[in-house]
Amino acid sequence: QVQLVESGGGLVQAGGSLRLSCAASGRIFSFNVMGWYRQAPGNQRELVASITSGGSTNYAGSVKGRFTISRDNAKSTVYLQMNSLKAEDTAIYYCNLHPVGVGSDYWGQGTQVTVSS
Repeated sequence: QVQLVESGGGLVQAGGSLRLSCAASGRIFSFNVMGWYRQAPGNQRELVASITSGGSTNYAGSVKGRFTISRDNAKSTVYLQMNSLKAEDTAIYYCNLHPVGVGSDYWGQGTQVTVSS
């Protein structure tokens, strides 16, 4: 089993920054993709950004140039640096771990990000 624990959410004014962290523990397969998804009220959960164990990244168009995903494989932790935040970034942000070719995805409990305009 894998556990994901997120931290770093909160309330920030538009234009501000937040950094989310997600620490994974348990039986973690070496080849995996870690990512951040978000879900706003009334909307479907959407991918924000992802990063492979090799460091390749992928971003949603709406956050490209503002958000940066990174990971520390030694700490099994993924980060999301969010700059120039907008009101439309308000959502619950979920950490995801996808073990490539093995088993199913794991999800964190979610952390609220609220951007006031």
